[in-house]
Amino acid sequence: MSTPLLCLEGIAMQYGKGEASVTALSGIDLEVNAGELVAVMGASGSGKSTLLTIAGGLTTPTAGEVIVGGTYLSTLAVHGLAQLRRRSLGFVFQDFNLVPSLTALENVTLPLELDGWRGTKARSAGHDALRSVELDDRADAFPDDLSGGQQQRVAIARAIVGQRRLILADEPTGALDSTTGELVMRMLRRRIDAGAGGILVTHDSRHAAWADRIVFLRDGRITDAVRRDTPEQLLAASGRHL
Repeated sequence: MSTPLLCLEGIAMQYGKGEASVTALSGIDLEVNAGELVAVMGASGSGKSTLLTIAGGLTTPTAGEVIVGGTYLSTLAVHGLAQLRRRSLGFVFQDFNLVPSLTALENVTLPLELDGWRGTKARSAGHDALRSVELDDRADAFPDDLSGGQQQRVAIARAIVGQRRLILADEPTGALDSTTGELVMRMLRRRIDAGAGGILVTHDSRHAAWADRIVFLRDGRITDAVRRDTPEQLLAASGRHL
């Protein structure tokens, strides 16, 4: 079997000390493989976003190991961790996080240029990424000239540009209307089917139904996991847990 794109082993996260301490995650084990989208659902405060930031190397867990493409993040120095994030991980957030003074193409190519790519090569890869989300014709547009759905598609293009194969999405459709949200999920699903892997944090069971598996969190622990046989089964499962 191929190496999982992401492996979380015994992840725990605790904030504070003594009586004031708060446990955000406890004993999380999770794998994400190529071609697989895992939705993470749970009530507010269940640990969903904490799990995502730990998976992306943005937060160091109190205990446990994060392994991305066979690399243990705990073995990396600051520079090595930043390099791995630039090359292997793509983040998609609810508020898009686009740089307003940069065009769509420049936003997409920014992580490549920070990683030392030459301009022509970076722009070619950027156009390919924008083309994959059907926005290459808006490459020269600034974020303020794009709709919310278009901005989120630019964010997805930025997340997948280059060799990035692991996509971490935190409520990526939360600021969008239902029609646009479905379009964004279709774009994300297309990239997963092309060989990427991903985690989708969402509270919307309709969007979780695009996943191959739903993991349910409660009080920092995984309480259940359901694989997709049909979207209807996932919708029913999410309804039981939320």
